[in-house]
Amino acid sequence: MTEGTTSAAAEGADTLTRLEQEGEIAADYLEGLLDIADLDGDIDMDVEADRAAVSIISDSGTRDLQKLVGRDGEVLEALQELTRLAVHRETGDRSRLMLDIAGYRAKKRAELSELGAKAAAEVRSSGEPMKLKPMSPFERKVVHDAVKAAGLRSESEGEEPQRFVVVLPA
Repeated sequence: MTEGTTSAAAEGADTLTRLEQEGEIAADYLEGLLDIADLDGDIDMDVEADRAAVSIISDSGTRDLQKLVGRDGEVLEALQELTRLAVHRETGDRSRLMLDIAGYRAKKRAELSELGAKAAAEVRSSGEPMKLKPMSPFERKVVHDAVKAAGLRSESEGEEPQRFVVVLPA
């Protein structure tokens, strides 16, 4: 191994350790929240795409946890930001942590990937750009990834909260 390879491997291990620490801090914060709200849920931690990923799941069904998701994931987004702030308070570093509750984000990701692929197929056949409805940053990222995987380009336009994806022909 060369010196550059050794330092790159050490940097990767440091990043993994930092992300695991973020997950631990987030899990502790969320466990406290579940206790206060008197809700049952298990915390699952992982590292995905260079970010900590924390999920709250329940064996007793997801009905209770739906309160933490809210309408269109609004409560989930707020909890994610609060959890990121808790991590920031402990580490001093900005966190890109992703929170999922009761599989909401995983299901939403699958729906949005399908939307992006369908939009790309329609733009490919029509040759005309297609504007999609306004979306959150998470939703736009998933759509951009799906469009890219389909071999086309996309970009975001507009101002929050009305920012939307435009799928462009090749």
